[in-house]
Parts: sequence; structure tokens; C-alpha cells
Amino acid sequence: MLRRRLRRGAAAALLAAMLLVSCGSEKDLPLAQIDTERYVTLGDYQNLSVTVEKPKVEDAEVVQTMLNLYRRGISAELGGITDRAVARGDTVNIDYVGKMNGEPFENGSASGTQLTIGSGSFIDGFEDGLVGAMPGETVELDLAFPDPYLNNPDLSGQAVAFTVTVNFILPPLESEADLLDEVAAAAGLEEVSTVQELRQYAYDSLNRNAQIQYESNVQNAMIQELLAQCDFKKLPENMLERSRKTLTENLEQAAAQLGISAEDFANFNGMSLSDFVETYAPDSVKQNLAMQAVANREGLNVNDEELQTRMEDYAAKNGYASVDELLNGASREDYRNYFMTLKVLDFLADHTKVN
Repeated sequence: MLRRRLRRGAAAALLAAMLLVSCGSEKDLPLAQIDTERYVTLGDYQNLSVTVEKPKVEDAEVVQTMLNLYRRGISAELGGITDRAVARGDTVNIDYVGKMNGEPFENGSASGTQLTIGSGSFIDGFEDGLVGAMPGETVELDLAFPDPYLNNPDLSGQAVAFTVTVNFILPPLESEADLLDEVAAAAGLEEVSTVQELRQYAYDSLNRNAQIQYESNVQNAMIQELLAQCDFKKLPENMLERSRKTLTENLEQAAAQLGISAEDFANFNGMSLSDFVETYAPDSVKQNLAMQAVANREGLNVNDEELQTRMEDYAAKNGYASVDELLNGASREDYRNYFMTLKVLDFLADHTKVN
């Protein structure tokens, strides 16, 4: 059997999901007040069994993470290449200031940026304009944004001037044999002063992330197995409609960040927007009903006093000045559902065999 508290990363993801699709019923009651027996019959939730791949960290991942961390310690004075000109394929450390009509524009300037020449990371002409520049040299680039420019349509086709200083060229790094203790110590990582300590730091970070992912996978598998054990009747339409609305809003927000439509975003999954929503909206409703049904059966509901205590504790641990600041538009019922779900997941973990 598995007994495991959710780590902060997994718990935060769960909270986000619960806040997005929470309560509601045919009478728009809070989830805790719904007669779940009308909609779901629980199966053998006390004897779940799931199969999840064990967490593992490959040595190649450790080395690559080491190299990425190591680059933080490289400077013009320590480990950087400064005695030759920039060539295609080099990774350079640069400072740049972008101006339109002589004025700096938002997100157009940065310092200490690493850029691989030829990667196509910047607009046409930027990377080619640095080829041949010597470290320490400043280059003026008169360019134009592409048309269309999906990252920021307002800049499409606009003329732009960049002032770029090449600080140094990063040395090619392919293995631990290329690393120096003094550069590792300069990477600014706590308790890292040697390459060997840098390796351990990289491994510990990857292992910690792998463990969090494993716990999340176990949690997801456990929830899916719980749902598979349940017999669902016709789902309440109000909950379905709220789930559809929330899922659509989430897709629109995610799509807007990419500069595309929600329809295009759904198409990435081989579905139309309406098909995507109709496919996945019932899942959250089923999960909420099943969790609440287990809470009702096992006495895992959260009363008002416990809710207040848990919210105060959660707010304090996560840097909120008060419960009101924590709520920020969410309802207390959203958090009641969240804490109830945590209690149910702990209960299920005690009754789940992980293969």
C-alpha cells in the first residue's frame, strides 16, 4: 500500500484543477451538498491497484544538466573565449537594446543572454549580424520584424534597431572532462564549489523532479482507477455546462499566449474545439462526484472550522497576507473541495497497491 503526502508541485496542480472546475449541480448547490448517490455508484475503491513506472534519472540527463548549470559560471574573465571572432554555430553571451523610432520598446532589451548563432531564435539578420564580431565589440543592427510576426502582431513588419554587445563566446562543452572547478564554483549554486558537487546538485535536482512526476503519475493513475470502478448515471447538466465553460476559457487563454485561436489549439489534439470540450468536460464532473462520494462514505468532508484553519495555514505557507488575499475571486467552496480532495487522495493512497 502507498502512503504519501502530495508534494507542493503536485498539490498546486491539483488546486488549479479544482479551482477551475469546482462545484455546481442541477440546483447549483455546493459540491459538498450534492446527493452524489443520484449520479454515481462507488466500486471497490478500498482495494485499488495501479501500475506506474518507477522514477529514474539517466546519466545523460545528469551530464546535460551539469553543462547547463556550469554555463552560469562562465564569464569573459573565467572560462569564456575572447580571443577570436564569432562564427556560425557559436553560442555567445550578449547584451542588447532594441529601439523603434529611437525609443526602447517593451521586452526589446536584455543582458547576459545566451544565443546560438544560426539557431533562428531571433529575427532574421540578428544572428548573422554578429558573425565576425569580436568579444567586447558592439554592433549596430538595422532590421525589421517579420510580417506577420506571431509573437507580437503589433510589431509585424516594423523597422527596429538593435545595439548588441558580444561579451564572450561560450566554449564547446561535451563532457565532464571539459569542466573546471573554479567555473562550477562561480555558477552561484548553494554548496557547489567543485565539478563533483555540481554533478551531485544536478542529480539531486533531476531526482527530485522525477519523484514529483512519479507521485503525480501515481495520483493520476489512482484517480483513473477510481473512476473506472464507479458506475456513473446521467451527469447533472449544470455541472457539465460549468465544466464546458471553464474548459473553453482555459483553452482560449492558453491559445492567446501562443497567438492562435482556441480552435487551432484544439486542432493540435486532432479535434475541433467543440469535440475537445465535449470529450473532456465530463471527466472533471465525474472526478468531482466520485471524490465527494468517497468523502461522504468515509467521513472526509471539511467542515467550516477545519476549512478556516486549513485556509489560514495554506495562505501563510504560500506567502499570502490573509485568507481574503488567498481567495482573490475564488470561493471558499472551491477550497473546501480542494482540501476534501486532498483528504480523499490520502485515503485512497492508503488503499492502493502500486505495481
